[in-house]
Formats: sequence, C-alpha cells, structure tokens
Amino acid sequence: MTSTDALPHGEDPREAAREVPSEDPRDDAPQFVLPLVVRIEKAAPPSRTDALQTAARAVLALLSDERATAEDGEWARAVRDWQDARIRKVVRRARGAEWRKAAALPGLTVAGEHAEVRVFPPVPLDGWPKELVKLQVSGTDLDDPGPPAEADPARPVLWLNPDLAMSAGKAMAQAGHGAQLAWWGLDDAARRAWREDGFALSVRTADPARWAALTTSGLPVVRDAGFTEIAPGSCTVVADHPLLRSCHTSL
Repeated sequence: MTSTDALPHGEDPREAAREVPSEDPRDDAPQFVLPLVVRIEKAAPPSRTDALQTAARAVLALLSDERATAEDGEWARAVRDWQDARIRKVVRRARGAEWRKAAALPGLTVAGEHAEVRVFPPVPLDGWPKELVKLQVSGTDLDDPGPPAEADPARPVLWLNPDLAMSAGKAMAQAGHGAQLAWWGLDDAARRAWREDGFALSVRTADPARWAALTTSGLPVVRDAGFTEIAPGSCTVVADHPLLRSCHTSL
C-alpha cells in the first residue's frame, strides 16, 4: 500500500496543491518519507473508511506532537526536512508479531473505531528501519460492510475523487495528504480546537456531480505526483474544513 504526493511547506497550501510541475526544484533536496503502518489482522481487518480516517488522524497527531513542533524536538529536524522536499507518505500493513515490533519503534499509534494506525517520524527514502522495511506495501485491500453514514458537515470532511480507483493504502496516504493541507491552512487557535476534538473528521467519496465544484471551490486540493497507481497531477482529495470553507464560495 503506497502513495506519494508533491506538496511544499511554507506557502499557501491551496496554491501549492494546484499544480505539480514536471521538473520540481524540491527533487534536488534530500527526500524523506512519512511511514504509516496499519494493523490488519486476518480475523478482524478494519473497514476501509475507518482505516482512511484513522490514517488521516495519525498524520495530524504527528504534525501536532511537541516532538515535531518544538524547535529542539527530537522529531523536529526530520519533519522539517520532510516538508522541505516532496511530501511523501507510504502505508504498509502488519499483524501479529510484525505489528508488535513496529509498535516498539518511536512513533504514535492512533485508534479509530476498530482500526489502528501507527505513524513514525520521517525517514530517508532509503533509510527505513529494518522492522518496517520488511512489511508488505500491497496485497491486502479493505472494504466497507455497507455505505458509510452521512458526513457531519460541522466537522472536517476529506472528499475523495469519485472517478479514481485507489487501493486502501493509496487512499490512506491521500487522506493523510488532505488532512495535512487542512492543517496548514488553519491558524493556531483552530489547530488547538481540532486537536482537542480528537482530530475528528470524515473521509467520504464525493458525489460525482459535486466533484468539479469542490475542486474549484478554493478549498485545499491534493494533486498526486504520479509515482504510483494514478496519473501525475490527478486530483485525489479535497480538504473541506468548516473554517476553510467559510472563506470561500458556498458549494
């Protein structure tokens, strides 16, 4: 399960997400990746939507953690280096002893309704810990037992492109990208409030009739760099946070 994207740090994320240039100066910087591991036990795999939402919340948990935000935080340098290049996320799966080994590494585990996702500080592309590099990237997908409930419009919603077929891992990483764009677009007070609310959010597939309006609404849009599964520049997620939505034309 893998996904990557190209989103710069330090500029308006709504503008940054509009275009993925064919030649990007960020490619000259050292490249890092944010590892995420989803727990998938054979007897009780999580639902797809639960896994996507939990992965997005895990990204937010790391971005807001003092180890990442404090100037002298133990993860701060790695997070800065990661955000100064392309924003890459890779999702792998684990169960049993593999999960226990992954959980022993420095990181954060976030629980959803049934899903568990552990996020780790960024690592160089070729510098994965041995406990993680052995984990499978693909081969397992996830399903929902039924249609997800309606999203709460008073809370953030990450809208998925209805025209793209993505594996669970790819979609988890894209949801993480969308959550990160929303986070970058908020002020400190809004970030604190979201954190205090447990980073509540929904991930839903957009109505095809509404997708074009979402992508042109001014809300943050994730455009994939095209390293895996889908074509470069594809719009994958629109990050619809109420405080960002209020700044733009109603849909």
